[in-house]
Amino acid sequence: MLISLTVGKVDAGVAVLLTEDKRLIEFPSILLPPSITSGSIVDITVSRNFESEAAAQKSFQTLQSSILSTYGQKSPQPPTIRCRNATQTSVVLEWDPIELATADIRSLSLYRNGSKAGNIPKPMEMTSTKMSGLAVDTEYNFQLVLRTSAGVYSSEKLTVRTHKMTDLSGITVTPGMMAPPLRESLSGAIDRIGAKIAENVRIDTTHFVCMEGRGREWEKAVEMNIPVVRPEWVEGCEREGRIVGVRGYYLNADPKLRQVGQGVGLQQSPQRQQQQRRESQDIATPTSANNPRASNQPPPPSSPSEGGSPAPPPPAKDTPRAEIDAQLSPSESTVSGPVSPEASSAPSHGASSDRIDQQPYSNFKPSNQGDGGTPPKPEENASMVDVAL
Repeated sequence: MLISLTVGKVDAGVAVLLTEDKRLIEFPSILLPPSITSGSIVDITVSRNFESEAAAQKSFQTLQSSILSTYGQKSPQPPTIRCRNATQTSVVLEWDPIELATADIRSLSLYRNGSKAGNIPKPMEMTSTKMSGLAVDTEYNFQLVLRTSAGVYSSEKLTVRTHKMTDLSGITVTPGMMAPPLRESLSGAIDRIGAKIAENVRIDTTHFVCMEGRGREWEKAVEMNIPVVRPEWVEGCEREGRIVGVRGYYLNADPKLRQVGQGVGLQQSPQRQQQQRRESQDIATPTSANNPRASNQPPPPSSPSEGGSPAPPPPAKDTPRAEIDAQLSPSESTVSGPVSPEASSAPSHGASSDRIDQQPYSNFKPSNQGDGGTPPKPEENASMVDVAL
């Protein structure tokens, strides 16, 4: 197709061409002959290049296919979160490696009960985290949110409940330096309480048990702020049937700081257990055979029917203390048998004293008993004195 155009104006970069119907066309001046000036007429032939057009179309389709196969077939996958271990106050969460396809990661965040707990550092490398400071026997919801250049992807919500104090299945122990027999005993105790053993220190290791603070695993446990305790801590948990504090079980801790329950105290103090059993027998059967101190008590006063002298009548309420002491015989004003240091240090009846409890119970009657009442038996009084001492 041949077109004749008139050159209207020529600049350094653009020439203005006029058509026969007075239309303006801007044309690159570099494509015109160098001798062209204003008023010159040029003939331009226009034709379609099919070969070049087909080649360009083919190149474009190849590029589109490459983009589709690279960026359109795969997309980032939502993270999958699960619970690795749970204790009374902590939860260890883990997930599969993040799949971004061709997208770029922006952040990986952990949410607890709908609130953001924080961002995961190095999300392309880390696949686990530990949440501490939780409440005992409490339910929590956790969720991971992945933000990428291709969009936002969230995981399913994970519900985890922390353990009760009596649930020891969440304890994971890593043993350290100790004798082989002690290690076998430790393994047996761990199996009995339902805990787990990890040969190496991991993120879910709750306690590092050893007798000496040295070694590579010990250094790793100290670096991760894992409690380093003695094997007695596992035995304490087994005896108590619950998780016990670690303060008294550190390597350099004072054993007096250990909180010993009632069951533990009975096992550690058999003498005390026998003593309590003897005291309970003395209270139940206060006879001379079971209570040697009862044999030192004066014999019970005989009644008039048995030929003995009758018991003296009780003093009146307004009788002075001196008259009461004068009416009592020396044998009646003294408590026989062993006495406590407080009783031995008290003044005698000869001195001024207001200790009514030094007088025998046989000389007094209850306030609600008449003159004809029967005084209590001396054997019972002896047992009461023994208990008081």
